[in-house]
Amino acid sequence: MKDLIRPVYNAGGYVFATKAADIARSAGYERPARLASNENPYPPPPEVLEPAGTALQNANRYPDECSLNLRAALKEKFGNFSYVSGVGMDGVIETIIRTTIGKGDKVVVNAPTFSFYRLAARAYGGEVIDVPRNDDFSVDALRLSDEASDSGAKLIFLCSPNNPTGNVIPKNDVEKILKSIDGMLFLDNAYVDFCDEDYIPLMNKYDNLIIGRTMSKYYALAGMRVGFGIVPGWFEEYYERAQIPFVLNTVSMAAAVAALRNDSYTARYLSIVREWRERFINESPYPTSGGGANFVMFDVSPYEGDEVVEMLARRGVIVRSCASFPGLGDHYIRVSIGEPWENEIFLKELNSL
Repeated sequence: MKDLIRPVYNAGGYVFATKAADIARSAGYERPARLASNENPYPPPPEVLEPAGTALQNANRYPDECSLNLRAALKEKFGNFSYVSGVGMDGVIETIIRTTIGKGDKVVVNAPTFSFYRLAARAYGGEVIDVPRNDDFSVDALRLSDEASDSGAKLIFLCSPNNPTGNVIPKNDVEKILKSIDGMLFLDNAYVDFCDEDYIPLMNKYDNLIIGRTMSKYYALAGMRVGFGIVPGWFEEYYERAQIPFVLNTVSMAAAVAALRNDSYTARYLSIVREWRERFINESPYPTSGGGANFVMFDVSPYEGDEVVEMLARRGVIVRSCASFPGLGDHYIRVSIGEPWENEIFLKELNSL
């Protein structure tokens, strides 16, 4: 029966940070420090939970297929652009690929970066072309543009701040790429709320740019699975044709609308991230990368990333090994900014390895 499965899935799928949690539990930690998934450690405020609870009263009805309330809130927050939605950022990525990519179409990925781009593109028959980042994980805009143009790539994935390295790509470099390619550029901005770069003004100048955003990190709605994209006006109708029906549920949309309007909560969270991100970088005995997201990447050589993950898990700290990220060595870990007690334990245990 396994012959019925498409070969693209024989080599495994997305790698979750579950092994470390199992190790921590076996070591007797019922409440380990959870710093592996780039989650917001603070629950949504009542101002967000109450509208979500009210929306449950209409759970017997299908949700608004056009997400009109959410789109109105997005326009209020980010400007009068065209918006699409998905089940998390992953849902937006998958639908954009389904809209544009068929068998043999070229997709450029700037590795090391989020591994789902590659997995999703290959699932639709796309041919992935890896364009390595520089040694310091910055982007070589000229090389990326040349590779995309020479290969005839229909879709280019770029992540800023980048997961897992945390690098922020200067807006000027993104614009250089947009000017030089014939295909679409998907700019993954899942962590952009934690840095000072704003790419949205580029939407006014380029009709081959899509900006992907998520409510999972900054807005504390990871469990609600709300992603959205800012797209060129011409692209919106094609995305909607490719999208599954009723993609967002009623509860998620109500929570997302309320979260977008709660600036006081997000401002407090941002200040916590900035404070602890600086401490992670300054108090680490190992070199760090990035500094633009709600996580920091550590070079733990001469240890391997998997080795450090296991050692920290036995001490009640769950972090993410970066060994599964194509194009990245096996001696890195990625650590999310958590609650103060979690961050303190992590720094203590990291310094005692």
